[in-house]
Amino acid sequence: MQIGVVTGLDQAAALAAAGADYCEVNVQGVFKPMEADASAWDAAAVTNAAVSSYASCCFLPGNLKSTGPDFDLPGILAYAERAFARAASVNCTTMVFGSGGSRQVPEGFSHDEARGQLLEALRALGPLAAKHGIMMVLEPLNASECNIVNSVPEGAAIVREVNHPNIRLLADFYHMMKDGQPASDLHGNMDIIEHLHLAEPADRTPLGVAGDDFRPYLAEALAAGYLGRISVECRWTDLPAQIDTCLAELRRQLAEAVPAGSR
Repeated sequence: MQIGVVTGLDQAAALAAAGADYCEVNVQGVFKPMEADASAWDAAAVTNAAVSSYASCCFLPGNLKSTGPDFDLPGILAYAERAFARAASVNCTTMVFGSGGSRQVPEGFSHDEARGQLLEALRALGPLAAKHGIMMVLEPLNASECNIVNSVPEGAAIVREVNHPNIRLLADFYHMMKDGQPASDLHGNMDIIEHLHLAEPADRTPLGVAGDDFRPYLAEALAAGYLGRISVECRWTDLPAQIDTCLAELRRQLAEAVPAGSR
């Protein structure tokens, strides 16, 4: 399993020194999809970084709406075309669709209609992602950050309904633990989970600060044969000073979560 960190490319050297496998970059900040001009982004900054950027997150800006009365499917697809093409050109093949600001359902707007809009957007994004070799993963967010797609089962139902090989699911243990969702929510859904995130739930700290136990969640993933990537997405106080402890703790918990018969 590859271990990465959600952070800026300015921290790539620290990630490499700590033995991280990749940097998960910000779609909006790195690929600049709001800018039609290809010169708006710096491909060399990605390709010359000390670690590769196989994954990216923060897909849509908050003002490009994927639900509600301002739902903008043409705008989303034009934006996605640029985002996917630029990411693919630097071998960034996983893109995370969390984007709570974009998909937040406005007060008074039908949640059923909003869900239908998300389905419409994902069904249109699937073929476009496939065209560029991108795997788009829908991320359930905790209820304080967004009011739609708040659990792995809810996200899994949407992904199964979309039924496109380039639209899959992300499980973020931070969001799950923040809302008190059990590791058992992963059971039966690992077949469509393509990417993992985690951070300690109370203050979104790196592993090893509060000492939270992720082993039940990791065990569910490993028991299902998960061999994908896992990214630490947390609030760093001092990344270079904290990362060694964080990654060592993650590796320890991964090793202890391996099913007994597989050790």
